[in-house]
Amino acid sequence: MLQESVIKLLNEQINKEIYSAYLYLDMANYYADEGLDGFEHWFKLQADEEMEHAMKFRQYLLDNGLKIVLSAIANPSASYKHFSEPLKAALEHERYVTASIHAIYEEALNKKDFRTMEFLNWFIEEQLEEETNAEDNIRKAEIAGDKGLFMLNREFGKRKED
Repeated sequence: MLQESVIKLLNEQINKEIYSAYLYLDMANYYADEGLDGFEHWFKLQADEEMEHAMKFRQYLLDNGLKIVLSAIANPSASYKHFSEPLKAALEHERYVTASIHAIYEEALNKKDFRTMEFLNWFIEEQLEEETNAEDNIRKAEIAGDKGLFMLNREFGKRKED
């Protein structure tokens, strides 16, 4: 049986994952405004993926007969001055999400909630991938620089849905 403290954190994580989708959609909008359709595409797919993560947390709670408690989603609007800024913000955000998932895992461990720990293992691996992708995107942008922007834009546009 899941403990109230773990249930609360899992419900909060749904909100954080939906916020992540909003954040990435906002970044996609920035790139659309800048005419960088490849970057837009990459972040649109990232937003879709974050919504899938939210639904996994939702379903886990439902599968355990628990009530879903949704809260307001914060406005993610930020203004960016250079195409690389959202890439750096994405890495910072993924590190925040990783820390949040680790906190849920730690609470589950403290409560001997092995079922939730097992459920979270997928997310722990996923966060490694998310942070690696974000770091790779920054590295590629640094290598490409402003002169290689359109080549990188074309590469980002080739991302396939996971």
